[in-house]
Amino acid sequence: MYILIIFLPLMAAMTAGLLGRFLGKKGTQLLTTLLISICAILSLLAFYEVGLCASPCYITLMTWIDSELLYGAWGFMFDSLTVTMLVVVTSVSSLVHLYSIGYMSEDPHVPRFMAYLSLFTFFMIILVTADNFIQMFVGWEGVGLSSYLLINFWFTRLQANKAAMKAMIVNRIGDFGLSLAMFTIFLVFKTIDFSTIFAIAPYLAETKFIFFSLEVDKLTLICILLFIGAVGKSAQIGLHTWLPDAMEGPTPVSALIHAATMVTAGVFLIIRCSPIFEYAPNALILVTFMGAITAFFAATTGMVQNDLKRVIAYSTCSQLGYMVFACGISNYSVSMFHLMNHAFFKALLFLSAGSVIHALNDEQDMRRMGGLIKLIPFTYSMMVIGSLSLMGFPFLTGFYSKDVILELTYAKYTIGGSFAHWLGTISAFFTSFYSFRLLFLTFLNNSNSYKTYLNHSHEPSLFMTIPLILLALGSIFIGYITKDMFIGLGTNFWANSLFILPDHIIMLESEFIAYWIKLIPVIFSIIGALSAFILYSLYNYIILSYKLSTFGNKLFSFLSKKWYFDKIYNEFIVQKALDFGYNIGFKNLDRGIIEVIGPYGIVQIIYSLSKRLSNLQSGYVYHYGFIMFIGLTLFITFIGLWNFIPYIFFYKIFFLYLITLFFIYFN
Repeated sequence: MYILIIFLPLMAAMTAGLLGRFLGKKGTQLLTTLLISICAILSLLAFYEVGLCASPCYITLMTWIDSELLYGAWGFMFDSLTVTMLVVVTSVSSLVHLYSIGYMSEDPHVPRFMAYLSLFTFFMIILVTADNFIQMFVGWEGVGLSSYLLINFWFTRLQANKAAMKAMIVNRIGDFGLSLAMFTIFLVFKTIDFSTIFAIAPYLAETKFIFFSLEVDKLTLICILLFIGAVGKSAQIGLHTWLPDAMEGPTPVSALIHAATMVTAGVFLIIRCSPIFEYAPNALILVTFMGAITAFFAATTGMVQNDLKRVIAYSTCSQLGYMVFACGISNYSVSMFHLMNHAFFKALLFLSAGSVIHALNDEQDMRRMGGLIKLIPFTYSMMVIGSLSLMGFPFLTGFYSKDVILELTYAKYTIGGSFAHWLGTISAFFTSFYSFRLLFLTFLNNSNSYKTYLNHSHEPSLFMTIPLILLALGSIFIGYITKDMFIGLGTNFWANSLFILPDHIIMLESEFIAYWIKLIPVIFSIIGALSAFILYSLYNYIILSYKLSTFGNKLFSFLSKKWYFDKIYNEFIVQKALDFGYNIGFKNLDRGIIEVIGPYGIVQIIYSLSKRLSNLQSGYVYHYGFIMFIGLTLFITFIGLWNFIPYIFFYKIFFLYLITLFFIYFN
């Protein structure tokens, strides 16, 4: 069963990719959806056996690397954390496969698309089931490759090309940090196996070594480098710029990548490495601050976006900030709980957005929508459920995890905890504001769309409807059903898959904070929703006049241009790098030094020498006699000085002879 969970998506990807032209569009869709659905059912069985029955499973297939101390095997670890991620990944992936049957029905390259989806699922499963860092890195890079292929699926579109390259390049920065973390881990622990590293970590707490002429804590450095990898993959502030642009891919891609899989890989990495992070308190402080700032930044930016999918993308970025700062206060189980809840309601939002786009002939600008509540009421109801769950409306899925995170940050009673609590609470206001702004502009406002689009608008097909209904049920009930099992006081569901130091456990303290503190996020969310509805329905002129004011114009420009991150990167990093590459790298190095010393210089020397040697062929006997005399003299000299030749042609200065001859020749 466990092996099938891993390799069924690979079989689906290989079959669709290699035999898609023979199976046809419908055959490929049916096969891949069936195999991924079987994988999801097996993941539920694994969740029952491993998570509920507390029977973790460890499988070693074969040795991969065996070189002195470095040993790595193809091994798979199925513990509570792994099976929870498997349920999330495979269930959402199977629903996205089913949804794609209807959404991509008119596309001529369906087999390639389904192959990419299945390949993405396979690499994500490799990432979450790995029992060592190198194998995890294979899945880590694999989801990066698959995301590039999926974002760039419509490769004839220039913006899709740019978005895919941007996602790949920005993620390489984070991957570089993760690579350095793996090297440092092997240097410190002499192994890359999770179980061994986590067992040894307590004995290396507060030990130091020299790094760039500075004495640094070993575990702190490792955790910071691991977090850099997580920042790139989970789109935390600084390396977040690829996430909104990745919306250029088809909508099912957005739902798969940005709801349940790739963007959660960074959070999963932090949770998996909790036994290391617990002994690096300074790294946890950094994680807390970065997560809180990301949540606030993305929430403020999402308020002024006009692209339907881009608003939801910034919402994803904001929710990832919540997960990260929950890890920063050592509440990994709550972070994982929010990750699972977020996967369902965010996938619902993306797929509902896909239904809107599908109904309006691929229109994505919310300013060109409106009045759709009468035309596609089912999609509207799905979008309402997803938005309410996202904003943390009481007793929906998002409420159970989001409010617990904010309560725990308040109960931390530290500067970092208070900082994360209030930024997270303010972000809850902005989240509900842009969620209801999206609902109003898309469904409730007066229509601004083209008449031909409205005449042909329609509800989604059955293949698109079923996933929406299932995700809506998950967005309503999954938080209530699983709360006590995942984060309840005294639950032993996580067993040894997570580790929290006793001093860092604050779940009990959060139960006794003031009642009004617990109500603040809910109140802020309701105020944000009412503000959006009232301002855009009754007092639209207030928003317009504020945008036209001096301060309002500057604030709107600041937020709409995403805090100028892209502008700063483009002008001060990307452009400088391109200028350096052309003026220094290309002109001076490639066409200068390398060509003169390399191919061009060698050709010129050989040509010149051969031309001069050809002049020796004069046809006079006395010239040839003189050359023979010189040659004989040199030969006798060479034989006579045989014992001194090694000192003359000493290998360490032989290169200097060549350089000297080179400059003498060209001068």
